[in-house]
Amino acid sequence: MEAWTGRWRAESGFSAPLPPWDGPATLVVVFGSGAVMDAAAEPPGADGPHGPLAEVVAAYPRSVLIGCSTAGEILGETIEDGTLTIAVTRFRSTRLTLLERDMGGTGDSYLTGRDLAEEMLAADGDLKGVLVLSDGLLANGAELARGLSEACRGRALVIGGLAGDGIRFEQTWVLSGGRPRSGVVTLLGLSGPDVRIGHGAGGGWSILGPERRVTRSEGNVLHELDGRPALGLYRNYLGDRMGPNPESTLLFPLSVRTTDDPRSAVVRTVQAFGEDERSMVFTGDIPQNSMARLMRANVDELIDGAGDAVETAELVDGLPVLALVISCIGRRAVLGQRTEDELETVLARLPGHAQVTGFYSYGEISPTGPGTSALQNQTLTVTTIQELTS
Repeated sequence: MEAWTGRWRAESGFSAPLPPWDGPATLVVVFGSGAVMDAAAEPPGADGPHGPLAEVVAAYPRSVLIGCSTAGEILGETIEDGTLTIAVTRFRSTRLTLLERDMGGTGDSYLTGRDLAEEMLAADGDLKGVLVLSDGLLANGAELARGLSEACRGRALVIGGLAGDGIRFEQTWVLSGGRPRSGVVTLLGLSGPDVRIGHGAGGGWSILGPERRVTRSEGNVLHELDGRPALGLYRNYLGDRMGPNPESTLLFPLSVRTTDDPRSAVVRTVQAFGEDERSMVFTGDIPQNSMARLMRANVDELIDGAGDAVETAELVDGLPVLALVISCIGRRAVLGQRTEDELETVLARLPGHAQVTGFYSYGEISPTGPGTSALQNQTLTVTTIQELTS
């Protein structure tokens, strides 16, 4: 296995020449800002994408190409906006399988995830892991993750993220056939006896207040906690710390669990207020009768939590490493100018030769227990890929 990473900037072009590794055993991962993807999207009557993305596609016509739009592009310990990051990995024996579905704006996210995973397992019985990249606005990330996880039944690691659009929240893109498209879910399968996939997730949030039962909810709309209107309870509890709009609650996400196992807890970020019903809309589902607890951010703890994501990756010493970092836009908003500190913490715990790329997302799909994965918010995830035959 050989791995290379680089970046394209409008003012300077590609940071280095793209490696000449085209072939069916080569994986090309591209993360780009929504604005760059907008410009690259195929206009009516055109033959394909434009700009730097077209150069990448032209360089790897036989390779497996995946990618999406972002809320910030990660390369090494740096994060930038308005760029493309490219990771090229040439495998020796690992098999790559790429599937996709068009949600069409009305698709069932759970069925999409289930059907994709079942098709992937049928295609290769030695599947080790699947990486999912999904439209971040049209898909229900929680249901997509549930369908993928239930179909895989612990036979393969399920990880990934939801595409971003910076702070615009207008349209997200996923690469399909080398072209940016909205409403698409892609699934990459990695198979074979030599591929090693490690994964970890870090939070860094502190508990704030007692655990409460979700007594009324519909999907991602939370109406009541312990029989009390959710918005009123939030405001009474936080007081002056809670402002008039959802952005003020980024420091105070909700931890939600549906079982007695604390590892099953997922973090949910407030997306909107329902003033008339005194309800709150979150970025993922809040199941009725689940248990919820308010959390709060401490910048230093968030940065330390990012480093914890590397601890469970179980790397094999001396082998090349491709590390994919997917972190939440909410963490970037909270950390502000210290955002790169969490990336530096991650790199400090990875081997010095690791090739690191990734993006800030609208949600992270990550394991939450043995054989299960779920949509997370406010989390940094690290996925490492190695191959025993180098």
